[in-house]
Amino acid sequence: MAPVQKRHEKIKKMVQSQGFVTIEALAQTFSVTPQTIRRDINTLSEKGKLCRYHGGAAIPTSTENVAYNERKVLCFREKQKIAHLLAQHIPDNVSLFINIGTTTEAIAHALCNHKRLRVITNNLNVASIMSSNENFEVIVAGGLVRHRDQGIIGEATIDFISQFKVDYGIIGISGIDLDGTLLDFDYREVRAARAIIDNSRKIYLATDHTKFGRNAMVRLGNIAEIDCLFTDRRPPSGLAEIIAASEVELHVA
Repeated sequence: MAPVQKRHEKIKKMVQSQGFVTIEALAQTFSVTPQTIRRDINTLSEKGKLCRYHGGAAIPTSTENVAYNERKVLCFREKQKIAHLLAQHIPDNVSLFINIGTTTEAIAHALCNHKRLRVITNNLNVASIMSSNENFEVIVAGGLVRHRDQGIIGEATIDFISQFKVDYGIIGISGIDLDGTLLDFDYREVRAARAIIDNSRKIYLATDHTKFGRNAMVRLGNIAEIDCLFTDRRPPSGLAEIIAASEVELHVA
């Protein structure tokens, strides 16, 4: 196999494992120029192997997320760092919504040493993690349990969430478009997350860098609706400008 073909295969594997990879990261990995990586991405995009975006490349689908077991190990250390940073911004004796996602599950672990939290969640994994602390009151939303990741979704979930008004809503996301649009794959999951945003006094969004510029089909809202963004790397310059203009607090682990 020619060196260019080998590089293309490795680029595809990186994008598949991380969801979104920047041109800069690829150039450093393969010790080539950004111009070379752009040509590689253009070639792979024309073949339908990945999607080209400003500043990088992503998996070639907007309709289906990476499998849950794969997402659990993707950027595992980064998610832990994000979780510990966010946990430092949650005081004791407050009420929380925590939604579906592997990053929010890492946050649940990071919060376990807090005191007297009241937690409402539509994630059975989060409920299991946090119910181990006898000082916590954990409330699980009703609805349909999604087989693949133990998330709870549906009309009953939305109705349940809407009964509360909490101090902090902690949410994850599948993608943030470079124009600031928050994106996800499942319409029903988005509706539950939307209810969390609408019924929280403060919204904390936790996401690793692979979600910047990542494509997904369903619109949740806009970054301007978020109070704080917790991540592991600075967003691309255009998105960073939108975040700053929207007066969203950016915290980088």
